[in-house]
Amino acid sequence: MAQSKQAIKNRIRSINATKKITSAMELLANVKLQKHRNLMSKNSEYALVLKNTLGNIVASNPDIENKFIVKRTSDRHLVFVFSSDLGLCGGYNSNMMKTLESIRADEIILVGTHQYSWLVNRGYNVINDMVSSDSVNFNDLKRLANIAIEKYLNNEIGHIEVVYTKFINTVSFNSEVVELLPLADNNIKPSNVETLFEPDCDTILNDLVPMMVHNLLYSLLLETKTSEQASRRLAMENATDNATELNDKLVLAYNQARQSAITQEITEIIGGADAL
Repeated sequence: MAQSKQAIKNRIRSINATKKITSAMELLANVKLQKHRNLMSKNSEYALVLKNTLGNIVASNPDIENKFIVKRTSDRHLVFVFSSDLGLCGGYNSNMMKTLESIRADEIILVGTHQYSWLVNRGYNVINDMVSSDSVNFNDLKRLANIAIEKYLNNEIGHIEVVYTKFINTVSFNSEVVELLPLADNNIKPSNVETLFEPDCDTILNDLVPMMVHNLLYSLLLETKTSEQASRRLAMENATDNATELNDKLVLAYNQARQSAITQEITEIIGGADAL
């Protein structure tokens, strides 16, 4: 019985230590969640303005044959994939990998180190070196986007897509796919306001489309990072709650074992006294 009590006591000590870690990670994830959520809100407005401006130009000039509008003859797909650098974030990474497996991905640009080995070991063609999603900045992402745009213009690929996690609220986020190029009517919101463009639409599109790709890609990364922290906060909250519940059960079991040991000792004392 003493060994049983000691084993339970050791488990209680171990669970309490784990609970401190998960509780601390929950608080840290909550702080990062608020930070990324603010960045996401600010940047998404700018990306939306660029997207709407582009839609206005295309809608006002339906016959324009810009290099970013004309579809490529290549049918190869290049896919940006955003993953985390660390684990312990629930189904965040696995859900994105399931989405990736459901689409065509001839080439992959991966941002985030956690899933690099997973993709390489399964035969995916990851064309870039490992990039940390926690430390990547706009210029880093712009450089990666320019690689994809150059491949698109050289007709090495015909589609540029992004697998990201859409942030709905702090407990709800879904893995989705967005196509960046070629430009499609279903992801353009034209304006009804008549606008004059200088110097000409083709020149403006040559500058505006890469700018939109850069900023939309960065906006999707921020939204994904917000979802990652929300998923990690939720996972750590659940882990902390489970640790608390298990600790309560073990404390009860320890008290029962202790009470049984005391009862047994009293019984033995009484039995010894009767024998005398």
